[in-house]
Amino acid sequence: MGKIKAAVIGVGNCASALIQGTFYYKNVAEDEFVPGVSKVKLGGYHIGDIEWVAAIDISKYKVGKDLAEAMFQPPNLTPKFANLPAKLGVEVSPGFVLDGVAPHMKERFNPVDNDARFEDVLDTLKNSGAEIVINFLPVGSEEATRQYARAALEAGVAFINGMPVFIASDSDGEWDKKFREKGIPLVGDDVKGQLGATVFHRTLVRLMHMRGVKVEETYQLNIGGNTDFENMLVEERLKSKRISKTSAVTSILPYGDELAGNGKVRIGPSDYVPFLGNTKIAYFHIKGTSFAGFPVVVEAKLQVDDKSMFAGAMIDVIRGTKIALDRGIGGIIPSVSAPFFKHPPIQAPSDETAYVWFNEFIEGKRER
Repeated sequence: MGKIKAAVIGVGNCASALIQGTFYYKNVAEDEFVPGVSKVKLGGYHIGDIEWVAAIDISKYKVGKDLAEAMFQPPNLTPKFANLPAKLGVEVSPGFVLDGVAPHMKERFNPVDNDARFEDVLDTLKNSGAEIVINFLPVGSEEATRQYARAALEAGVAFINGMPVFIASDSDGEWDKKFREKGIPLVGDDVKGQLGATVFHRTLVRLMHMRGVKVEETYQLNIGGNTDFENMLVEERLKSKRISKTSAVTSILPYGDELAGNGKVRIGPSDYVPFLGNTKIAYFHIKGTSFAGFPVVVEAKLQVDDKSMFAGAMIDVIRGTKIALDRGIGGIIPSVSAPFFKHPPIQAPSDETAYVWFNEFIEGKRER
C-alpha cells in the first residue's frame, strides 16, 4: 500500500526509540509476534512502511545533523539497538523554542539562538512531503505545541500529539473543528506506554471497582533519570501532565472526579534521579473498603525502560492515522486515540473496550 511519510517534532529519547523501532522490525515476517505492536501488518501497512522524511528540534547538538546522528546526541540516553543506515538523508531542521525549553533546562538542551519563523517550519513540513507529524516536545511546551499544531493544519499534515497539551482533547473542540474542516486527522493527547504506569494503575483500579471494592484513596509516584524527569522538576510545567494522568485513572470510577476533588488522588512525576537514566520506577498505593467495611490495601512497584515503552504504541498510532488519511477522515479519531493516549478526546470505559474500538476502526466497522 506504499510508504507512510512521517515527520517528528523533538528528536529526544522517545523519537530515538520510535525511529529505531521502525528499522528494528523493518523486515520482520507478517505472521511474527512483535511485543507492543498489535500486528506486524496493520490495515495493509507493515511496520517497515513508516518512512522518516523530516525532523525538527531546537538543540544546537541536533539541528543541521542527519537524523541518524542527531538521535544519539546529548542529552539523549536511548541506546542504539537497531541496525541503522549511516545516514537517513533527513537533516534536522530548527523549530520553535518558545516555552519548549524551561529556564533550568537551557544548559542541557543548548537551544538555538533564535526561534524558527512559522513560515520556515511550514516549509519544512510541506517540502518534506510528510503526511503525518508526531509531537514529542517536553512536558510544559503549551505554546510551542499549539504553534506546531497550527503549522500541521496549514501544511495539510495529520497531527499526532504525543505529549500532555490538550489539542485533540481540548474542551471547546476548536482544534477538532479546524482539522475536520481541512479533512486532516488529529490524534492524541499524551501517549501511553506499552505497560506504563498509567495503564498499570488503571488496571488495578478497574479490578478493585469490578470486584466491588470502594476505592478511598490512591497515589502514583514516578521517578526517573532522563531529561523528561529533569524537565518536570518545575511544578508549573506539570499542570496538564497531572490532569492527563489523573483523569486516565479516575475515569475508571463513577465517583472518580469526587475522589480527586476531595484530594484523595495524587498522580504524577515525583523526582529526578540521574543515575536511573531511562529507567522509570513507579510506586502505587490504593486503599479501599470491601464487604462490611474491611480495608483492602494494594502496594505495587513497576520498573520499565521509560522511552521504548512508547515506541510500539506509536507505531500502531501512526498506521491508524494513515488509515484515517486514506479514508479522508478529518478531525479527532477517537478509536485511534483511546487505546494509546492518557487524555484522549473520548475516554473508553476500559482498555479492552478501547482496543475493540481500534480494531473495529482498522477493519472499517467504525467510522472514526
